[in-house]
Amino acid sequence: MGIDEILLGVEEKMESAVDYLHKELRGIRTGRASVGLVDHIKVDYYGSPTDLRQLAMISTPDANLIVVKPFDPSSMKDVERAIQAANIGITPASDGKVIRLAVPALSTERRQQLSSQVKKMAEQARVSIRNARRDGNKDADVQEKASELTEDEAEKLRADIQELTKQYEEKIDQLLEAKTKEIQET
Repeated sequence: MGIDEILLGVEEKMESAVDYLHKELRGIRTGRASVGLVDHIKVDYYGSPTDLRQLAMISTPDANLIVVKPFDPSSMKDVERAIQAANIGITPASDGKVIRLAVPALSTERRQQLSSQVKKMAEQARVSIRNARRDGNKDADVQEKASELTEDEAEKLRADIQELTKQYEEKIDQLLEAKTKEIQET
């Protein structure tokens, strides 16, 4: 395993941690309607769990309303049940053709809870990044002990891994800051 392979492996792990956090943050409700709030919900469609975005057209006609229009009208009840079971804090209202989700404004207490939840998610992502750094450093140590890398090469590899760690932690901080700001807006 060469220097490039170790660096690539570490970077892939760090990138996947940031991607995972980004996807998770999309599902956090803010005071504004967002398609990301419901598109990941799994619907039991003919016995198989299917993402809502594959079964319906989802739109946000205004800042506090999400409209879900199933492609198959017979799946309306299944979609409605899945939205209620997802426990996103919004009760679906159906007229037989479309489901409307009115996104209520968040209370100050709920905003603080969501901000706290987002911070915990960001910290979990940071831990994943640090784990990737630790694994990369272990690989560098193993390569150095096996005399496949010189001491200088191993030290440079550790420095490169640390630089990657800083870059990806900054990305997490940016995601956290943006989401916290979005939650705190009225």
